Formats: sequence, C-alpha cells, structure tokens
Amino acid sequence: MELRKGDITKIKADAIVNAANSSLLGGGGVDGAIHRAGGPEILEECKQIRNRQGKCNTGEAVVTTAGNLPAKYVIHTVGPVWDNDEEKCSKLLANCYKNSLKLAESLHVKTVSFPNISTGVYRFPKELAAKIAVQEVSTFDSQLIENVIFVCFDDENEKIYKALLE
Repeated sequence: MELRKGDITKIKADAIVNAANSSLLGGGGVDGAIHRAGGPEILEECKQIRNRQGKCNTGEAVVTTAGNLPAKYVIHTVGPVWDNDEEKCSKLLANCYKNSLKLAESLHVKTVSFPNISTGVYRFPKELAAKIAVQEVSTFDSQLIENVIFVCFDDENEKIYKALLE
C-alpha cells in the first residue's frame, strides 16, 4: 500500500477507481475530474453499461476504458451517502473496496489507485472511511495486485492515511 497526495487523474496505474454516482454519467469531485481528464470515451462506455444494466447500485463496481488517463481502466464504484447509520454505510463502503479489487483482479491489473470514496459531498466521516479503506485493502488476498495507491486530494485525508499506514 502506498500513499500519494495529488490528483488521481495524473497517477500512473493499471486501474484507477472512480467515486462515481449511481447514474454513471459524471458529476462533481473526483467523478467530474475523471470524466473531464479521461475524455468522452469514458462517458460513452458508461452509457452503454447503463443501457445494459441500469444504474450502478451503491457498493457495486463496473469498468470502462480510461480514455486519455495514464491508466488502462477506470473502475467506477458508487459510495454510500452518509446518513448516520454507521453499520449500513460502513458495510456499503467496504463493498466498494472489495468489489473494486475483485474487478481489478479479474482484469489482471498489478496497480490500482483509489480516491477517498464518499468523503466529499457524500459526507462520510474521513477517519472512518480511511480505516475501512485500509482494512479492506490489507485483508484482500490477491496473487495479482501488487500495489494499491491511496490518492488523497487534501491535507486532512493525507494526514489520516499517513497515521493509519505507519
């Protein structure tokens, strides 16, 4: 596991995880940044996925090309909106990491980068989200994935992850 501060759209990895919304049609925050930097190819594939399966449920993950990003794939996962139900929200967030890692493994990727899922406009408490992220990644047993990069956009998340990873 590795920690980096910066813009996830600039991180070189086989797959980057997008904190998507259930529509898969782009949005704000990380989702908007990934769609903008990756180009229209990502949105087109998201539309095809929606046409096949409908929206993406919270905790689930789907994959598209990475378009213009320095990655092969974008794994879109829908994090929970914090509603003070810690047990339910924590389970859904854990599923985001598990399902993203399973999908990454099925794609035979060696490096995966994760943003701080649900900690922006979805208001998931940052410390709890980081604990769940580190727990799920550290207990995921993979023979293929060699490196997971936690990409923090802000100082607060970086500080939280740094303390957890030491």
